Amino acid sequence: MRYLISGKNGQLAQAFIRRFREKSIDFAAPDESQFDITDLDKVTEIVDSYKPDVIINCAAYNLVDRAEQENDKAFNINASGPKHLAYAAQRYNAFFVHFGSDYVFDGLKENGLYKEDDVVNPLNAYGKSKLLGERLIQEEVNRYLILRLSWVFGEGRQNFIYKLIEWSRDSEYLRVACDEFSVPTYTHTVADITLRALDRGISGLYHLTNSGFCSRYEWARLILNGLGIDKFIRPVSMDTFDLPAKRPRFSAMSNEKICELLDIDIPLWEEGVKVFLRERNL
Repeated sequence: MRYLISGKNGQLAQAFIRRFREKSIDFAAPDESQFDITDLDKVTEIVDSYKPDVIINCAAYNLVDRAEQENDKAFNINASGPKHLAYAAQRYNAFFVHFGSDYVFDGLKENGLYKEDDVVNPLNAYGKSKLLGERLIQEEVNRYLILRLSWVFGEGRQNFIYKLIEWSRDSEYLRVACDEFSVPTYTHTVADITLRALDRGISGLYHLTNSGFCSRYEWARLILNGLGIDKFIRPVSMDTFDLPAKRPRFSAMSNEKICELLDIDIPLWEEGVKVFLRERNL
């Protein structure tokens, strides 16, 4: 099996690259300047050149607030880009893997975690672009795996853990939302479960998160305690920050469906965070 990865420099792609190197799996991860998923000609040229069995799309525009102003850019990367990759996958008979977002939901569900068949209703441009990406893929390619993720963290700077550490250095105390809930999800968990799903020949749309859920405030406390950082964290409402993009208050998703298919238990989010902090010596 030969894999082709887009979004080489992102934290999710780096997790796959690490696993592939550890397992001596044949893969290619062209530089993002070369593998521009918003350019259909470049996409087809790359896919034709590498002739992968599986294409894994790790490229994404995930600047949630900026997407409100950079609407076109967000939709080009999160919707048109996946459509181009799906087209190339169909044309060259490759299996296509793509990662969605919990922000396709509006957070108003009151009876449990979000499941795959729950109604979608994104509140912001980012969520709308991710939802459109899902739909375009389903129209374009027959063989695909779409995995919705939430609060992803791993190697890199575009995640809450890195930002929290930076904030703790610059501020006397921190304010973190106590009424915004989802599931912190470790990139290595994502890579491992994705590869297991591919080995089992699973296709379709599923939720892939670590288990459990928490508030931003609870997540922040675990991070700082794990790092031995003595910093006061004040729990506040998410409305305090008056951010450009409206966010769902509760977007925690259930991973029950994929766990049943794979006959596995995915580690709790707390365990994923602790492993990450320990392995990275943060």
